[in-house]
Amino acid sequence: MSNTEFTDRELRREQEFIDGLYARVDVLRGDTEAGVSDALAQGSTPMQARLERDIMVAERSGLLAALNAVDGSLCFGRIDLADGTTHHIGRIGLRADDTERTPVLIDWRADVARPFYLATGHTPMGLTRRRHIATEGRRVTSLHDEILDLGDATRTGHEDPTGDAVLLAALNSARTGRMGDIVRTIQAEQDEIIRAPHRGVLVVEGGPGTGKTAVALHRAAYLLYEHRELLARRAVLIVGPNPAFLGYIGEVLPSLGETGVLLATVGELFPGVRATAADTPEAAAVKGRAAMAGVLAEAVRDRQALPDPVIAIEHDREVLMLDDGLVGVARERTRAAKLPHNAAREHFEGHILNTLTDMVAERIGTDPYDGSNLLGAGDITQIRDELAENPEVWSAIDQLWPRLTPERLVADFLADPYGYVSDEDAAAIRRPVTRAWTVADVPLLDEAAELLGEDDRVTRARAEREHETQVAYAQGVLDVSYASRTYEFEDKDDEDSEVLSAHDIIDAERFAERQEEADHRSAAERAAADRTWAFGHIIVDEAQELSPMAWRLLMRRSPTRSMTLVGDPAQTAEAGGVGSWAGILEPYVEDRWEHTRLGVNYRTPAEIMEVAAAVVRAEDPAFEPPSSVRSTGERPWARATDDLPGAVAKAVAELTPDEGRLAVIAPRDLHRRLAARLDGVTAGAEPDLTRTVVLLDPRQAKGLEFDSVLVVEPARYGTSDLYVALTRATQRLGVLHTGALPRAMADALA
Repeated sequence: MSNTEFTDRELRREQEFIDGLYARVDVLRGDTEAGVSDALAQGSTPMQARLERDIMVAERSGLLAALNAVDGSLCFGRIDLADGTTHHIGRIGLRADDTERTPVLIDWRADVARPFYLATGHTPMGLTRRRHIATEGRRVTSLHDEILDLGDATRTGHEDPTGDAVLLAALNSARTGRMGDIVRTIQAEQDEIIRAPHRGVLVVEGGPGTGKTAVALHRAAYLLYEHRELLARRAVLIVGPNPAFLGYIGEVLPSLGETGVLLATVGELFPGVRATAADTPEAAAVKGRAAMAGVLAEAVRDRQALPDPVIAIEHDREVLMLDDGLVGVARERTRAAKLPHNAAREHFEGHILNTLTDMVAERIGTDPYDGSNLLGAGDITQIRDELAENPEVWSAIDQLWPRLTPERLVADFLADPYGYVSDEDAAAIRRPVTRAWTVADVPLLDEAAELLGEDDRVTRARAEREHETQVAYAQGVLDVSYASRTYEFEDKDDEDSEVLSAHDIIDAERFAERQEEADHRSAAERAAADRTWAFGHIIVDEAQELSPMAWRLLMRRSPTRSMTLVGDPAQTAEAGGVGSWAGILEPYVEDRWEHTRLGVNYRTPAEIMEVAAAVVRAEDPAFEPPSSVRSTGERPWARATDDLPGAVAKAVAELTPDEGRLAVIAPRDLHRRLAARLDGVTAGAEPDLTRTVVLLDPRQAKGLEFDSVLVVEPARYGTSDLYVALTRATQRLGVLHTGALPRAMADALA
């Protein structure tokens, strides 16, 4: 048999396998869709049956979402073991049928699939061959075989001598504006991190292009597979630096069969609030300081007021005087309970009512001869009840201990922060009362919510009223049923009238409970609406950028401290960012955290990385960048110009690839002028990363990658921002400037 015939036979065999897989997927999809439709069509059922139905619908809907997400790239590999066993590896696991124990397709997260990522010629882990299967839709396009047992003389014609063809093909492929998964090309150092135990805090540090974001996302998928019951119930939270970034990574987890994860920015983590305004760097830095927790606590205490000098309350044709001494006692006793402000208000109300009751009782019940109190316990209770119906009493309580919302407290504080912070800091953060919030405001709102708590009496009363309404409705239904049955049997024999009616087997209370609608939202949807939700695991990207106040918010959402933090202190750009892992974690876990570093740059070619590293070394001579795995032979270039918009338009035309994406990274104040010369590019809007050309500032570019990048006016960037801008390209980099280049950059480009 010729090599060509052998090669064609191998392709046909793999194509037959893929066809069989998708036949199974189509059957599963049809069965699942039919099962969900049948269940939903059942309508109202008894409570236990409805609960079982809801669970089935949730499970099948999740399976359907997973099948739809991975369609077109289901299987990507095969491992051949020395004992003759063969396993195909894919994005999800599949069995031949529901009773078959042996899987046809192994989920990439299963232990048996791990040699696909870790085996080497030196440590083959029982493998003789590793095969990478490339597909377009459902069609097999190529095979790449790595021989791990050199003693095996079998050859297929698809051998890859270096074993790097699949990785290099992925690295050199055109970008789409959306991050793709790396499940086909996970490297050994990445696999170790993805499968690390999930308890505690794991810090993954890595320079540009090391794949730390992709590793974090695949770790989320792995943890959801390994700890499905726990994390499906508590959900996984992934925090990104901005909405564009979340859109960029949004398709990775669905492509791996996982749809139950909440992706959010810090500005989206306070239910009911979405940060749409922007702070100055100075304001963001002030708001992000850990000291702001104490400042807000002081602002809350200041709202627990004393009379100035007294509050007069008219009651029963007499005037009761509340002075600062009496109120001060009530305030201190209430504070001694150490409850949040709103939750403590009930105690304060009680103290004030008791104080006023004592005043009235002393006036009307004291014996003028011996000073004894002539009132009984019932009289005292009546006086207190009458005071509790006096609007002036409640007006005084509202003045002294008002109910507060987080939004009201923070808005009032920002409108007049003087006296709480230095005059310089107050000038930086002061703003008129507004409904527009910034990202830095959200941790303040969360802190305020912790300090205020909730007076749940109103919520309880509303729930009780709703329940009473449901019971009344249920009683009405039962009464109608009973009346109907009575009318039906009034002319029949007594024996026939003994037939049981709904009245005989269920009361209105239980009937109302059975009609209550179950909460069909996913755990992620419920978590998004609940500020107090405790996530099973939290992943934070660009973690070095978050402020101390943002970390307080996140730690509240992770009481078990189960977290994966990824980032690079060398890329810290936010003025309020902590910038060091110890600075972030020691206040919460001391030294009980693990640190690992990714040292290989898969994105940035060596020619570009050389320029970027030179910029950082000018400030930090000891800086060591990640090592690039490839070189394109195309050096970055720089041009001086007097016509910046025209030069940008010309360079974009030169750099725009036939496929892929190009980013123009420029200071924000230049965007409007540049966009006017670029077709289809809009300044000021949230960037659409799927467009061929996008306009960004350095902060917006964090975590993203493009085939080509044009950096504009680099001398106006800080070192961190410039380092980020220079390392976004996978193929080509150009620089345009009107003034002098930074010295280190000019030398590296010479």
